[in-house]
Amino acid sequence: MFRFSRFLLLACAAGYMVCAAPVLAADTLMMATTTSTQDSGLLEYLEPAFKQETGIELKWVAVGTGKALEIAKNCDADVLLVHAPSAELEFVKAGHGVDRRQVMYNDFVIVGPAADPAGVKGQPTAGALKRILDTGAGFVSRGDQSGTHKAEQKLWQQSNITPDKNPKYFSAGQGMISTLNMAAEKQAYALTDRGTWITFADKMGDKNPLAIVVEGDKALFNQYSVITVNPAQCPKVNPALAKKFEDWWVAPATQQKIAGYALKGKQLFFPNADK
Repeated sequence: MFRFSRFLLLACAAGYMVCAAPVLAADTLMMATTTSTQDSGLLEYLEPAFKQETGIELKWVAVGTGKALEIAKNCDADVLLVHAPSAELEFVKAGHGVDRRQVMYNDFVIVGPAADPAGVKGQPTAGALKRILDTGAGFVSRGDQSGTHKAEQKLWQQSNITPDKNPKYFSAGQGMISTLNMAAEKQAYALTDRGTWITFADKMGDKNPLAIVVEGDKALFNQYSVITVNPAQCPKVNPALAKKFEDWWVAPATQQKIAGYALKGKQLFFPNADK
């Protein structure tokens, strides 16, 4: 119960759980996941089917992947659904996690003012990033060690650019929706996962000042995986329930559900289960 109380506090702080007196069912899994799976609506779409088909109550906190991994290291979660492959592999190698399995993907896109003041539309990612800063157009980073932030840092490194010293490089230190709102306010560019972008654009409607300017680059691939927190390090993890969780995500029926999740006719995630 103490572990669940700590998990509940994390979830309440993140704003992704209704906070009431904790009632913990016998078959309950606590998941740390990324903001994109929450903001896109995917979890709310899948959770009822998961509960009906497995009998397991799933509780989750949606934070950046870096924070999710820290929560798991502290034994405050049973399972992970995250999207920072390098950090995930380090997490598993260090003994914090087991049974990492790929479940789905989408891609990142660079968005910016519809007028595209930096003139980067259709350019390769590396050239576009350099031009955004060179023209002083402005770029808003997640700045929170999330999977998206880590992907962005990797793109800057591959482009041999150190953006932090540029006065037009801003760090939001928040989730993806907040980062996109900040980019809209500053008429700046940002990197976002496509799933959250589709949700954001749908909510903004005709008032959305941003548009996709760079997409389709192989460097923008965005893989999601599930991981079980290592029971050897965190004895309260229920390995049997965790296995049911992972098996459910890679099952053909679930993969079909993921493929079928769309908003305004646009598919948000693409199944690629690693069984």
